[in-house]
Amino acid sequence: MRNPVGKLLLFGATGDLAQRMLLPSLYGLHADGLLPEGLTITGTARSENSDAAYRSFAKKALDEFLPEDRKDESAIKTFLPRLQYQALDANDLAHYKDLAKKVGDVSGGLAIFLSTAPSLFEPVIRGLESAGLTGPTVRIGLEKPLGYDLASSREINDTVASAFPEDRTFRIDHYLGKETVQNILALRFGNSFFEPVWNAQGIDNVQITIAETVGLEERAGYYDTAGALRDMVANHMLQLLALVAMEPPARFDGTAIRDEKAKVFRSLRHIAPSEAPHVTVTGQYGSGASGGEIVKSYVDELGKPSTTETFVAIKAHVDNWRWQGVPFYLRTGKRMAVRRSEIAIQFKAVPHSMFASKGGLLQPNMLVIRLQPEEYIQLLVMAKEPGLDRDGIRLREVPLNLSLDSEFAGTRRRIAYERLLLDLIEGDQTLFVRRDEVEAQWEWVDAIRAGWTANDMKPKSYASGTWGPSAAIALTERDGVTWQDD
Repeated sequence: MRNPVGKLLLFGATGDLAQRMLLPSLYGLHADGLLPEGLTITGTARSENSDAAYRSFAKKALDEFLPEDRKDESAIKTFLPRLQYQALDANDLAHYKDLAKKVGDVSGGLAIFLSTAPSLFEPVIRGLESAGLTGPTVRIGLEKPLGYDLASSREINDTVASAFPEDRTFRIDHYLGKETVQNILALRFGNSFFEPVWNAQGIDNVQITIAETVGLEERAGYYDTAGALRDMVANHMLQLLALVAMEPPARFDGTAIRDEKAKVFRSLRHIAPSEAPHVTVTGQYGSGASGGEIVKSYVDELGKPSTTETFVAIKAHVDNWRWQGVPFYLRTGKRMAVRRSEIAIQFKAVPHSMFASKGGLLQPNMLVIRLQPEEYIQLLVMAKEPGLDRDGIRLREVPLNLSLDSEFAGTRRRIAYERLLLDLIEGDQTLFVRRDEVEAQWEWVDAIRAGWTANDMKPKSYASGTWGPSAAIALTERDGVTWQDD
């Protein structure tokens, strides 16, 4: 049920996320007539800006980060007047009164987008509360990181819950805003032929890879305290795993879908300290070649010694009826061979090959869901090569492709934040993460970190521009499985 607000408040309104994603997304919604009539957008950050100066800042961001085909000067001209700005020292309670005055009457509804360091959650919530900006017409969107472990996550969630009940709290994982991620649900639950084999009887293993070619860039301060496990596995990768593994929800709504995801997280087998060295691999990139350029090691980029992992591979299990015995291999890292996010579902081999006596070799079917850089769904099936077969039957794996880019070529591909910001403005929680999901994810991740500490596991070095440490290959190969690297 849509319940749009009349005002939007953006914290971190001069930051990188605002420039690259939030302002272009809000402009895109405005240009397509999807924002509520009269919606005002108040930006706030530490730096001093007048309304006019912030509009100039926003215009510059749109000029730089909007695709050329989306730039429409008349639409930009009508979008910028929606923007206003109020400087804020998040730790100074007195400042929030000025902020509330700038935002104005919130009886018609206010959505707050909070992108800030975890240490500022408490003062921001207290400040909003003191200024009357937490009432029943106000909802809040929270950008990660929401803590560094279960304890700190609970602390943040408790702070937020003291002012905002769960039905007005929207925890953001931008992967859930991606079109292809939502297509996992359409693929699984909109087609009758997958469901009978989408279980331990039909599937041999599942691989989830999020590989980046970039290094630290501007995130050194945050990344060195987080590492790959907290930065990618504790949210994006586990959310993808849940969408693959969840039971069919009764309906497409926030409660039903999040109930089923939460069950998956509660079913994840906790990795005991004795198991950690055998089912997890950590790595840290060394120097090497990436994108045709020689690049520095992580430690050289950081400028100091560090044992933070930039790569992690995990063999996980979902201990329930549907998935008993099926390994889920998770892999993510920086400075890897290519940029790629994908899910590969390896089906089991046919129980008997009638072609073996004729020399025909079968490969098990595989379903590949590519999230980026291209977006497609590919099913690898066996077909017979044309010929008279005098020397035996030749079988070959051929792809059945659904390219979302070409199939829906006339439809504009939206930034994930467009959907998430619109859902926040309209009050739809389906694609946001619930507290019990977050805490179950952290419980699982904390157990892995405890195992690393207990075994004094240090990340193994791997050359930039490769697929990570060789131990990651061994993690799957000893099960007779090969990473999908094509």
